Amino acid sequence: MPLRPIDAIFVCPKQRLYVVYYRGELWQLPRMKIDDRSWQNRRLYTGESSALYLSSRQTIKDPVLAQKLRTLNFPVALRGSPLPRFEAWWETHGFKWLKDKLTTGQSPLAAHQATASAKAIDNLPTSPSNYQPDAPNANDNAGQKSSEQPMTASAKTDIFAQMLADLVDEVLHQQL
Repeated sequence: MPLRPIDAIFVCPKQRLYVVYYRGELWQLPRMKIDDRSWQNRRLYTGESSALYLSSRQTIKDPVLAQKLRTLNFPVALRGSPLPRFEAWWETHGFKWLKDKLTTGQSPLAAHQATASAKAIDNLPTSPSNYQPDAPNANDNAGQKSSEQPMTASAKTDIFAQMLADLVDEVLHQQL
């Protein structure tokens, strides 16, 4: 039975880079930053696959790239696993894990976990004495055009809602 193509983020500690497992192929990002610009400059990973470890963070903060890569919030026990172990787990348990998540009403998408965490943090009471907003990092926007518009919270929710709807449709209509 063919399984749903999966997207996952791996780390190569020796070369200090990210490798994205995208629909069964390994793509090396040119730097230790996961954003659309890095994705546009990706190249096929030709290194040793056993040197890759599943990243503990699967959330993609760049909204443009988050639409392209549907990373999942894998079980904690799987994080840090080498690629061969990850592939073996996905082949034997992946479909059941996805189906269990969806039937219990939980989102398997890493993007939804980040959104839920952000909402929980946003709802925490803060006093003026200890509230310090994050200062924008000048290096984050280096080389990017200023015409890019930040996404609103509702636009992000719509993107993730559509991603989840597509995933639910795939899993629930998969024939055993």
